[in-house]
Amino acid sequence: MENAKAAHINELVRVSEGIASKRDAIITESWRRCVADHKLDPTVRREAYILPHERLCLHRDAMDEFLRMARFGLEALYHQVAGMGYALLLTDSNGVTVDFIGDRASDDDLRRTGLYLGADWNEGRAGTCAVGTCIATGEALTVHQTDHFDTTHIPLTCTAAPVFHSGGGLAAVLDISALRSPEPKISQYLALQLVKAYTHKIENANLYNNFRREWVVKLSASQEFAEVDPDFVIALDGAGRIIGFNHRACRLLAGEGEDREQLIGRSFSDLFDCQVDDLVRFVRSLPTDQRTLHLRRSGTPLFAQAMPPPAIAVPRPRKGDEGNLPKPLQAMCGGDPALKAVLTRAAKLVNTRMSLLIHGETGTGKEHLAKALHQSSVRAAKPFVAVNCAALPEALIESELFGHEPGSFTGATSRGKKGLILEADGGTLFLDEIGDMPLSSQTRLLRVLAEREVTPIGRTKAVSVDVRVIAATHRDLVELIKAGTFRDDLYFRLNGAVFTVPPLRQRGDLDWLIDRLLAERTERDGIGYAIAAPALAALRAHGWPGNVRELVNALDYACAVCTDGLIELMDIPDPVQRSGVFEAWPAGAPTPAPDSADPAVRLREVLRRLHWNVSAAARDMGVDRSTIHRQMRRFGIVPPHRLD
Repeated sequence: MENAKAAHINELVRVSEGIASKRDAIITESWRRCVADHKLDPTVRREAYILPHERLCLHRDAMDEFLRMARFGLEALYHQVAGMGYALLLTDSNGVTVDFIGDRASDDDLRRTGLYLGADWNEGRAGTCAVGTCIATGEALTVHQTDHFDTTHIPLTCTAAPVFHSGGGLAAVLDISALRSPEPKISQYLALQLVKAYTHKIENANLYNNFRREWVVKLSASQEFAEVDPDFVIALDGAGRIIGFNHRACRLLAGEGEDREQLIGRSFSDLFDCQVDDLVRFVRSLPTDQRTLHLRRSGTPLFAQAMPPPAIAVPRPRKGDEGNLPKPLQAMCGGDPALKAVLTRAAKLVNTRMSLLIHGETGTGKEHLAKALHQSSVRAAKPFVAVNCAALPEALIESELFGHEPGSFTGATSRGKKGLILEADGGTLFLDEIGDMPLSSQTRLLRVLAEREVTPIGRTKAVSVDVRVIAATHRDLVELIKAGTFRDDLYFRLNGAVFTVPPLRQRGDLDWLIDRLLAERTERDGIGYAIAAPALAALRAHGWPGNVRELVNALDYACAVCTDGLIELMDIPDPVQRSGVFEAWPAGAPTPAPDSADPAVRLREVLRRLHWNVSAAARDMGVDRSTIHRQMRRFGIVPPHRLD
């Protein structure tokens, strides 16, 4: 083995000195770049470099929407090669792996070799490799075994293809790699064709997503594939100017004398024998063989399908327009701006398949939000199954989640168990306190999310499952990842979209929430509950460390002990009555005037009246939030939830 490495290094040195080689020109040119431009030493072995979590998040966040869309392409490709020893990597244009699918049984080997999430495969760091050399050349290629510059990578075979965005620039690289492979490079020919085909699919999907409200023209040299798998896709604005294209269309039109930078803004009719007003002739109503057009310069015929923009544009929700929220989501908010923003964003995702992650302190209503999302979706008629990951015993969590066959382990029931994930089939699976799930169970859950299949304990054949996963936690998952108690790949599976439910002390709709909860108890008990002013003042002044759950408990207690439905101050639980320096004003005692000449007194009373909502106080006083914060520091005013 050492002799083979020495021979490889000698070959690298000879090529870098200009001596001819039998290897592909793209490989030898990369070797020369590594020595001359990147200053890499062929004799130095470089271990795989995995970015720290914080830096990886920056790379992922920069292409968040593209990642969600491309994920479906990765999963479809992985299904084609599952069981063949391949790992899939999607990197950004800098060579950093921002998504990854691989065999969990080879997890340690994949991470060690850099076939893993967060690995940096830029040519300047890793030397000649599929991703880095693909970025450098813009070409799909295979770097097979001793094609690699670094001797560390000699066992690997790597095939990559560039993914271009709709403006022509490089968006990402799709790579398919294996730890072991046959020696002949030709063995990777099929892998090269697969990765090129799926980068084409991802480009097209990205273009359709970006220009779904514009004219999109599909073109193909084949009549049979013009609609289902077009070669060339071009997006046009209402005036018939090109505003986007896939890479094959870019190469076609660049071959007609156009640079990719010059294509944007060009008139479609300058390049094809078709005016924008004639595009209606190419909609699906006509047979495909009657939908042909020609490139003006070459006369090349192409079969076309035109996809017009929607006839009626759906108006975007307006701020404060409650009618745009589904009723289950409307019922969660009484006008608090922060919570309303969360619900408005969540409403746009109710019918997507992406997993959702809900953050929030204990008692803020994370499960209530998950149920509202379920009830607002097309899955509303299907089961909503809630799982408290912190309450399940570690020894039983897998059988509870995944089910088991009869007698598959000691203590298993004789009739078997379906499992909570299969119980949720067709509906929503809510994983509460996901941060408390054991690592061993996280691994199996990750496989369910990746493959949409469940294998009950004792069964060898997987069962397909269709669930929408919503997870919730009050813990900082990023910190748990750093501590090694939560899988980073599971985190990125769950956080398709992240929502943070504000704590009750920061909400500006406390009075609305109190009224709503009392109305529910009036309907339940048949008693008309009302609340006296001192009692209401006590509720307003409390810091609510237990959030909505604590408020519910406080009102349940008050309704149980009050007389004739009128809740007095003495009916409020003692801890709520006596919240330190923020204790409610005693009945009959005068409160400081809100227009007091003392600015500190006035600010304190405005904040108390608005439940310590700084934004609401700033609006009430007609100043910026920064002014409120500055005055609070100046006068030593501390919100009750921040007192030690």
